[in-house]
Amino acid sequence: MKPRSRRGEWHCGEGVSQAESLLWTFANPACVTDLKTGLVQTDSLTPRNTIALSTLLSLGQGERFAMQAVHIPAQSMDRYIPVIGEEEVAVARTAAERARKRLEGRVVWNVNSTAHGGGVVEILSTLLPYARGAKIDARWLVIDGNVDFFRITKRLHHALHGWDGDGSPLGDEQRRVYEGALRDNASELSALVRPRDIVLLHDPQTVGLAPELLRAGAVVIWRCHIGADEANAQTDLGWDFLAPYLDRVPAFIFSRVQYIPDCCDHTRSVIIPPAIDPFSAKNQELDEDTVRAILVHAGIVEGPPGPGQPVFHRSDGSPERVDRQADITRHGRAPAWETPLVVQVSRWDPLKDPLGVMDGFERLLDGKRLASAHMVLAGPNVSAIADDPEGAETLDRVNERWRCLPHGHRGRIHLACLPMADSEENAAIVNALQRHAAVVVQKSLQEGFGLTVTEAMWKARPVVGSAVGGIQEQIEDGASGLLLQNPQDLTAFGALLERLLDDRAYGQTLGQAARERVRSQYLGLRQLIQHAELLERIDA
Repeated sequence: MKPRSRRGEWHCGEGVSQAESLLWTFANPACVTDLKTGLVQTDSLTPRNTIALSTLLSLGQGERFAMQAVHIPAQSMDRYIPVIGEEEVAVARTAAERARKRLEGRVVWNVNSTAHGGGVVEILSTLLPYARGAKIDARWLVIDGNVDFFRITKRLHHALHGWDGDGSPLGDEQRRVYEGALRDNASELSALVRPRDIVLLHDPQTVGLAPELLRAGAVVIWRCHIGADEANAQTDLGWDFLAPYLDRVPAFIFSRVQYIPDCCDHTRSVIIPPAIDPFSAKNQELDEDTVRAILVHAGIVEGPPGPGQPVFHRSDGSPERVDRQADITRHGRAPAWETPLVVQVSRWDPLKDPLGVMDGFERLLDGKRLASAHMVLAGPNVSAIADDPEGAETLDRVNERWRCLPHGHRGRIHLACLPMADSEENAAIVNALQRHAAVVVQKSLQEGFGLTVTEAMWKARPVVGSAVGGIQEQIEDGASGLLLQNPQDLTAFGALLERLLDDRAYGQTLGQAARERVRSQYLGLRQLIQHAELLERIDA
């Protein structure tokens, strides 16, 4: 009963129900399943999962599905031993074993709004494989939503950061749209979730599911990955919108204590900073020849590619090649391999301030203070990110500003939209780009945590980051990176770039300290231990 295929996709064949197609894909680890269409994308993130046949078939043939199931490969914690040592791995094993015994016969569901791109995807990809490797039945579902829903949730995202975004209201009409879009998702999820299952809902997009899941007898945890250091009228507006869904939720997870709002009981709130997986396609070790081959193939730097091959390893350990190229806006030739690159990798989001990054770098060119450095602003192919309707608009504004630059300056600033058809291939390109960067930048105006900073620090790159959100907790200013105290101060931003580009030895010292800081604070097994401790507390 294998569905018929075409390049890069699997479809239900004649006489094969969507439920049967889903069952087939749960048994095959290289796909994300759209429960609405039955389409299985085989080149997406690839975890392994199982759902009982009776559960799937009870959903019925011809049912309209809304959610996607993301498959999770099981990984052994033992791979961490060379990185953090046997003793720390043993602590994680013990915590996971206690959780496994407590959760026997139950499922831990994680629900978010996208399988591609963004910090939440990185966090789930880091945490869940090791939970499954510890024999915990952890699963990942992605909700569906229309354009209006995601515009509202993006407005909420900005509001919780203390920003007005597009200035649109968050009133009764927006609540009607928000709840209406979640209704089908809630119905679908309630058919899968059993009493005493654990459901972790991630960010504002999913919190509206909480009341229905609580009525179904689930133990609900809401994890909020965003927030603001100080409350203002916008944060109040956002939290007022979300508060009705939070009242009976037994536990909340935040990345920073400053993000806990008044409407969330502090005694029910825990702090779990995000973390990275050092073995993922985005963070695994790549030698210089491989980095060069990947970047030349992707079109980011000029050839020849050298003796290496553009290859990486998938999450299941299988070898893979980077086949796709980036869509790049540039004037003239790609930078040479020897050219120092200043790199920012992020979504095309106004809060990541790509315009400010470009303007700050361009000022240095105007003053002729940089002899050879180029800048690469990299982000996802915007058509692949369903839950970020502002992406295309932001990219359009960046392109428009770039076209207005002087002729010579355009040749030294490159805008790269990285392919997203295969999320692990995308991650490998990001990995290579960060490893090749002379300086990695994250000049966010607001930030939840900033995993792009963690990733670059792990690669021992010198990082310039805004002193906002979780960035200021990751970077020890002057010791493991440089903090830009005012993200809108382009003069200060340029001075930090100049310092690192002029003193490469200093940058190397910062980079080595940065890697050690991530090793000790921000690797994935620490997250697993903290989640196990939380489950033990709320499930006593």
